Amino acid sequence: MSILTKHRNIDMTEGPLLRKVALFVFPLMVTNLLQTAYNAADMMVVSLSPEKNAVGAVGTCAAFINLILNIFIGFSVGANVTTARCIGAKDDDSTSKTVHTSILLGAVLGLTACVIGQFASRPILMLMGNDGTLLDLALLYTRIYFFGVPFIAVSNYAIGILRAKGDTRTPLIVLTCTGLLNVLLNLFFVLVLHRSVEGVAIATATANAVSATVLLLHLSRDPGPCRFSLKKLRFYKKSLLDILHIGLPAGMQGALFSISNMMIQSSVIMINNRTLTEMGYSATSDVFQPVVKGNTSSGNLEGFAYTATNSVAQAAVSFSSQNVGAEKPERVYSVMRCVYFLTFCTAVVVAGTLILFRDFFFSLYGVRAAAEGTLEAVAYKTATRRMLWMLSLYFFLAFMEAGSCTLRGIGYSTASTLAALTGACLFRIVWLLTVFRARPTLDMIYITYPLSWALTALASFVLVLIFLRRMIRKKNRRQQPPEAA
Repeated sequence: MSILTKHRNIDMTEGPLLRKVALFVFPLMVTNLLQTAYNAADMMVVSLSPEKNAVGAVGTCAAFINLILNIFIGFSVGANVTTARCIGAKDDDSTSKTVHTSILLGAVLGLTACVIGQFASRPILMLMGNDGTLLDLALLYTRIYFFGVPFIAVSNYAIGILRAKGDTRTPLIVLTCTGLLNVLLNLFFVLVLHRSVEGVAIATATANAVSATVLLLHLSRDPGPCRFSLKKLRFYKKSLLDILHIGLPAGMQGALFSISNMMIQSSVIMINNRTLTEMGYSATSDVFQPVVKGNTSSGNLEGFAYTATNSVAQAAVSFSSQNVGAEKPERVYSVMRCVYFLTFCTAVVVAGTLILFRDFFFSLYGVRAAAEGTLEAVAYKTATRRMLWMLSLYFFLAFMEAGSCTLRGIGYSTASTLAALTGACLFRIVWLLTVFRARPTLDMIYITYPLSWALTALASFVLVLIFLRRMIRKKNRRQQPPEAA
């Protein structure tokens, strides 16, 4: 037995929940924060290269990359939920079939995403407003990054399987090691080989390949029904349909969020060009793009707040799924109380820390306060404005994530998608086409985020209560003894 298998899985269907949720969340949060830190290292290290627009270029393609990634990451949620239910029901055969179906699905979707990314990168980046040097840098980073997407897909599905059975320690160990590898490779390519965006893209793809390999090797030594074997690798019809039932809406939800974010990124580029023109510069991509860099830097830092908050919310998926599989839907209320409380506390603490020490964090991306009227001052003001708008009301996102993950956990992934589509994506798109068009400022862009979070959080919470009551009523009817003849 490998050292990674020496862990204790969490029984999510019995006993008090708060301590178990905290034990589940802590390594998961540390894992995800480390992964976010390593991804942020791409931008921090690339800011050390002589190319001034390198940070902005990496940031401008993030929404497009996430559009593709979120589709198969959503399917990995389906794998998580389906595996957790099988484990909760003590069905070893179905668990094994789900594991192998999930891994194969991840590989197929990852390869598909890789091909799409190579051909779709240029037209989509141009559609978002990228041009000249900014487009060239973003395109170079994106195409290299997509070569590593199949490994990202397999890693996500393997991690989803491990989390479904309560093991969050193994992903922590593996991703910590491969994340460090990513940082070291970033530094090597940028500082030693004097590369820019292509260097950090190669480093990321390499680290993800190592991560996927190690995780699969670990699953191949699992002593239980989650053991991975190449001989069993195939699509099992029932498992595949169950995964698609949960994963397809979740993937669509992530894709829709990315589409709205791409529209927002396009609006930011428009404001950037207008700002350059007003300051007497020709709005060409050969000029330093201050609004793009400031927006990217702040957005990248917000990734830490989102990762910490979402890590807590993810507990709702596994805990709710196992209890539904064990025919204990009433325990989901307790899961919700724990998750909502912990997500709120996490959002407030992390967001408050980022706001308080924002000047230090901005400096890691090369964004600093500067003399009024300079391009550097524009970048700093943009980063500050975005952070204050977004993080001051971040608890709304915490509630949105908790409600959305609970809906997926109890099997209503489509409802979660519809709530997100209406409350977040559709709202943002309508806002950009109406309010922002009438008053095209950064404030009118950034305010859409907390407003959409609040709407989606309310809708998700109400839907969870409705569906849970329905599930409990059905359970009670099944358990009622037949009336005497």
